[in-house]
Amino acid sequence: MKPKKKIARKAYLTFTIFLLFGHLAFAQTAEKLLSTTQAFMETLDEDQKNQVMFAMEDSMRTEWTNLPLGLAPRAGLRYGDLSEESMIQFHKILSAVFSSQGYLKTFSIMQVDDILHELFEIKYKKGEVPESSMEMIRGLNWDYGNYFIAIWGEPTRDGAWGFKFEGHHLSINLTVTGSEYAVTPLFFGSDPAVVEETQYAGLRPLSKEEDYGFWFVNTLDEEQKAKAVFEDKVPGDIITSPDRPQWISEYRGIKGSELNPDQQQILHYLIEEYIGNLEIQKAEEYLAILHERGLGEVYFSWIGSLEPMKAHYYLIHSPDFIIEYDNVGFLDNANHIHSILRKNNNDFGADILRKHRMDHQH
Repeated sequence: MKPKKKIARKAYLTFTIFLLFGHLAFAQTAEKLLSTTQAFMETLDEDQKNQVMFAMEDSMRTEWTNLPLGLAPRAGLRYGDLSEESMIQFHKILSAVFSSQGYLKTFSIMQVDDILHELFEIKYKKGEVPESSMEMIRGLNWDYGNYFIAIWGEPTRDGAWGFKFEGHHLSINLTVTGSEYAVTPLFFGSDPAVVEETQYAGLRPLSKEEDYGFWFVNTLDEEQKAKAVFEDKVPGDIITSPDRPQWISEYRGIKGSELNPDQQQILHYLIEEYIGNLEIQKAEEYLAILHERGLGEVYFSWIGSLEPMKAHYYLIHSPDFIIEYDNVGFLDNANHIHSILRKNNNDFGADILRKHRMDHQH
């Protein structure tokens, strides 16, 4: 069976399963999100509950940042201050939000913060980083524990509520209304992208986001590259970063309809790597939306080097989703990834909240 037929058959099966079982699956997942969050809250003392709870209408709910704590203080309850009992229950929330790969990426990203701190301390001891710079670096507060939890509203079966877990290179945003839920924007980053020293040498939390991107762009022939690869300066960050517009209206690059079946299959692998971070029901929902629209309506664009460890960026853009990936660094050594998955009209649950409010008007 040719790759194009495989995609078409998979699209049909995914969409059919989604129509038949989607509502039941989402209800089960929303119930799991609710029960794990409530169980987590039961492990907190009153002071911790006061720190973690915010009104659903609080403007901070729809604000996000990937900066370290030293540059962007967070509201909420610090992960490192949780008891072991609370940590165990908190991990159950993330296991309900993510697939195993998304769950493990989350904690790899947090672990890399400790590794990054260690790497700079090693450079400092070798005399490669001056004292003045080291004071600034230490003030950034890179630390596995410096991630913050916020719960918006009261988690109940019929109400609207939300959850945020955020810190350096991580922003997880969950919104729930009854049996529906949204999980974007979802930001994952990693600095370094590949650890080159210490006992963790070789660790790559976002390996496939990088590898599949290079695999795909290097399958393009010269005519296709003329459409897909741009000579612009590599962005210093993702284009939909917190201080920029959160959606891109202009399409550019090569369309999926202009790819051969093998190239379409590889592009699909790349998209699945992002969607596959989500718990299986949400991943199936997003894939069903992708397949219903068709891969032919997806645009891909690339800026920068076609070789690893040099600055590069790509954008995957359809009417429904945006996937951005940016890898820049210092001294022509690109080793610092930012990536994001966004759902059009439903970041921070905008669509499901609108529907919920209309259904609950008095």
